[in-house]
Amino acid sequence: MIPGLTLLGNSLGSFWVSGGVVTALFIFPLIENLIGVDKHKREIRQNGRPFEIILMIHALLMIPIIISICYRGMIDGNSWTTWIAIISTGITTGISGIIVAHELGHKKRYSIRWYIGRFLLFLSLYAHFTTEHNYTHHRYVGTVNDPATARKGLGFWSHLFQTIPKQFLSAWAIHANQASSLLKNNMLKDIILEILLCIGIYGIGGTWALIAFLGQAFFSIYLLEYINYIRHYGLQRNVDEAETEMHSWQTQMRLSRWTLLELCLHPAHHMKATVPFWQLQAYDDVNEYTTGYYGLFWPCMFPFIWKPWIDPLINDTTCD
Repeated sequence: MIPGLTLLGNSLGSFWVSGGVVTALFIFPLIENLIGVDKHKREIRQNGRPFEIILMIHALLMIPIIISICYRGMIDGNSWTTWIAIISTGITTGISGIIVAHELGHKKRYSIRWYIGRFLLFLSLYAHFTTEHNYTHHRYVGTVNDPATARKGLGFWSHLFQTIPKQFLSAWAIHANQASSLLKNNMLKDIILEILLCIGIYGIGGTWALIAFLGQAFFSIYLLEYINYIRHYGLQRNVDEAETEMHSWQTQMRLSRWTLLELCLHPAHHMKATVPFWQLQAYDDVNEYTTGYYGLFWPCMFPFIWKPWIDPLINDTTCD
């Protein structure tokens, strides 16, 4: 629904541009709590072809969606329709782009699906995410060495402005250690490609096409870091302590499970990172939110609401 509404809105303009924003940020939080929890223990499917097709559909949709937001910026310039379209597209890039890229980033390195995931990350100007997520986050989650883990008591906005530069520098250090020289640093090559992409958009569509593209990329990154924040908030461990399913938050709210590729079964993903999303199973007796990723969004934006609500839910055995 979200990619379709975004593509329709970006193409038609006017009030249509608000479809994706209203649905994802206002209607879905209500629906999520209305349709409740999905605790059904499904049989683990061995044939993942239907789910792989879903991933590819989302990936392919990102091409016309990015073209459409650049078109909207080029046509409307500095108007409310452009700014709402930017937010709507950023939501779509966060879901159909980054979440799909996250799944594909755990595929075999240099496979076709891995490259498709890399392509999707370029559309959000966050190509280093695969490196940082696979090499740092999965290794150090819950510790002081993981920039993506928010300690208990840290508000979202404080976390946001720390985690983005720290993840960038961490990924740069990983690539620098792997490369024999600066020119062979793969992250430098990614940055150059991202700059060339922006130059190409500016050359074809002008200033507002580029602003629209940059805006949607920024909003998708913001949503990614919101998800990073809620997935591990307050679940800390020592560096020498083994990671368990208790170091990630889980939610079994039906809408989040259906629309976010089982991302909310995050303890299972961390325990079995190479297992595809359609084979993940929920854990019993883990740190679990009482609502889903849509319902958590607005409370998370206000630390004075978030911390009194969530801190008491944290199992103290997971914290230093």
